[in-house]
Amino acid sequence: MKRFIIPAIIIVVFAALCPGQRRSRVSPLKIIQLTEPSLTGSVSFEEALAKRRSVRQFTNQQLKPAQISQLAWAGQGITEPVRGLRTAPSAGATYPIKLYFATQDGLFVYNTEEHSLEQTSNLDVRGRLTTTNAPCNILIAGSERNLAVQFRGEANKYMLLEAGHIAQSIQLQAVCLGLGSVPIGGFDARGVKRVCRLSRGLEPLLVISVGYPAAETKTEDDKEETDKTEDRKEKKAVLIVSRENFRDEELFETRGILTNAGVKTVVASSKTGAIRGMLGRLAEATILVKDVVVDDYDAVIFIGGSGAMEYFHSRFAWNIARETVQKKKVLGAICIAPAILANAGLLSGVRCTSFLSERDRLQRAGALYTGVPVERDGLIITASGPMASVQFGRAVADALAEK
Repeated sequence: MKRFIIPAIIIVVFAALCPGQRRSRVSPLKIIQLTEPSLTGSVSFEEALAKRRSVRQFTNQQLKPAQISQLAWAGQGITEPVRGLRTAPSAGATYPIKLYFATQDGLFVYNTEEHSLEQTSNLDVRGRLTTTNAPCNILIAGSERNLAVQFRGEANKYMLLEAGHIAQSIQLQAVCLGLGSVPIGGFDARGVKRVCRLSRGLEPLLVISVGYPAAETKTEDDKEETDKTEDRKEKKAVLIVSRENFRDEELFETRGILTNAGVKTVVASSKTGAIRGMLGRLAEATILVKDVVVDDYDAVIFIGGSGAMEYFHSRFAWNIARETVQKKKVLGAICIAPAILANAGLLSGVRCTSFLSERDRLQRAGALYTGVPVERDGLIITASGPMASVQFGRAVADALAEK
């Protein structure tokens, strides 16, 4: 197996510091000067969009230096040196995002100005970031604090928007390089922060696994047998929604992500038939909440919106949530819906998040409130609101894929 080797390696040794000099929290073990990025390619933008897929199985072939260089540049590379413009837009040119590359040779942070990688650890931490076998995991981390002075209450939104721009650029660049990728939002944020030794105020937002897609070499007989097995193992999720004023994005975007991941979804409410969201979209509830049988599903998900308050003190909702935990199934809640889990006594000592209005309620119930967009603690997954719907759906899908 070829190791990840890039020519032009500058070894930086920090032997003795001058008296009174303050040691940085993480000194780079070595600095790798990346090759110049290519500004032309053979794959059109339209082709890249059409070919982009989530790939979860990879070969053991390591990425080439030029590929890592191109992925780093696609995410945050400088496109106009004089003005310091980058490949991804940033609110107020604050650039609150940092990119970390985890390879078999260690963990590296991308230095945009120098187009280089600074090694922060010589340990292989890939397996502690995701469960994929990808040769490279790219961590997108952000600092809301960098935006807070200028944008105050909008800081989190702008940070997530920038992270989204960067993630899409990296995934499309992977397609152009003949690589596969998958974004992973369901991970232990506290554990990742500890493993990567992120500085205070810098939070992990998303991990993108990148590598060569594993080729499928099934015969027709193998394919038929695999199809039968997959049918038997089809995952099912029930989305519990209020009879009115649910949050549209939280239902439709979450359900869309699960459907694309091959998960069969059912909508349950306190009434069957048409139910209307806060933004006016209609959904069809096919089962009553009181008739939900937890054994029939692999995941139970509570959708938010102001209408979700009808389940805050619902014995039916509480019992469903408690049974879901008892039977070690995936339990999700978004927006104000984590309050249902708190009232059911399920969040004591659990890392979680929610819409800000529910923070005190969750903390009184003993929850370890983090306030990040999506939080996963074991099989309990919570999210802050509509803007985190896609990330929430992916976290639930990833958790189901692991079971």
